[in-house]
Amino acid sequence: MPRPSLPGLLRDPDFGRLFAATALGQLGDRITFLALPLVAITALRADAFQVGLLAAMTSVGSLLVGLPAGAWVDRMRKRSVMISTDLLRATALATVPVLWWADRLTVLGLYAIALIHGVLTVFFDVAYVSHLPHLVGRDRLVEGNAKLSAVRSATSIGGPALAGPLVGLVGAPLTLLASAAGLAASALFALTIRAPERRPEPGDRRRLGREIAEGLTFTLRHPALRAIALGDALFNLSLAAYLSMLPVFLEREVGLRPFGIGLILSGMGCGALVGALLAKPLAERVGHGRVIWLASMVTCPPTLLMPMARQGWSVYVASIGLAALSLGGVVRFVEQSSVQQTLTPDRLLGRMSATSRFVSWGGIPVGGLLGGASGSVCGAAGALWIGAVGMTLSVLPTFLSPLRAMRTPPPQPLPSRADRPRGGAADRVQGV
Repeated sequence: MPRPSLPGLLRDPDFGRLFAATALGQLGDRITFLALPLVAITALRADAFQVGLLAAMTSVGSLLVGLPAGAWVDRMRKRSVMISTDLLRATALATVPVLWWADRLTVLGLYAIALIHGVLTVFFDVAYVSHLPHLVGRDRLVEGNAKLSAVRSATSIGGPALAGPLVGLVGAPLTLLASAAGLAASALFALTIRAPERRPEPGDRRRLGREIAEGLTFTLRHPALRAIALGDALFNLSLAAYLSMLPVFLEREVGLRPFGIGLILSGMGCGALVGALLAKPLAERVGHGRVIWLASMVTCPPTLLMPMARQGWSVYVASIGLAALSLGGVVRFVEQSSVQQTLTPDRLLGRMSATSRFVSWGGIPVGGLLGGASGSVCGAAGALWIGAVGMTLSVLPTFLSPLRAMRTPPPQPLPSRADRPRGGAADRVQGV
């Protein structure tokens, strides 16, 4: 198998700035991923259902603003959205240690902060996905997505490995200051991207409901895009149930300390990094559509090892299953993103991304609640069983779609007269 080229797009100064912003922002997010539930578990002594509800509040923004976010972002400059949401998320996370110092931190307050952070993340992600094709060009989308996934995977290793000792040293609330610092630094790097970005013209704006409907219709009527969204919906619902109870299972049933939990999550990051490095050569050999369902089929079943683990060597053997899940998840994400971006006209990128996110991420808060409820009824291990089975079944929508045999995405059809932007030469995107 050919080794992927490491420099490539990194020679482009603007992509390098986006790469650095991604590294710092993802590092902050990965620290948050471990520290925020540990604030609830260790500082507030939250029960299993409260931890699951916290996970739901983190992701319910996809349901609240998922569809209109795409239309709104299509009306704005994407880089400005990324910068402002990074800074606002950093501010929200920094309030946790402030409230904790003042002895005013409550579970309800933590829910509110998680909700604000999640809503802002929806806007950031929609802008981010819409920004990349204009920055690197459609012919380099796989390489761009793979490199950004590689840095996300690297921070998946470094984030928990850094967060675990930090939580043990200064406590979970203060650890969130590191998350806030990473997001603020990400905003500063995004601010230095120089490629010009066209301001959407007021004449391009129509009624919000019509714009949302256009994005929904395009995404859900396209067989490949619909299959990706539905497969992701089942996967993310099951993954949310699984991950919401994973810290509870490791801390209360296996008896691991924060450092041990961080070590296991770092192992997931190792799998993700390998997946990012293999995504492009695997897609070239297996096929861009085929690798999407094969990645899930091969790497989801090993997650069944974790609920059988006990203190000692078995939990570290089970962590191999989590590393495999991350490997397959990143391969699938890179190829799905590239296929979605390739099949979507420029003017619909924001709405396609928002629609796909609404459908696929809409189940995450439900999954968090499912994890909390099932953890309360049948224990954290039972919730892990339910999540692992659901993730394994998530391969069915993509396997039963045209992706089963797709080697390369078909070229975009030429837009009809009604579909063409109305701004003439001004509507041609200049740079980003």
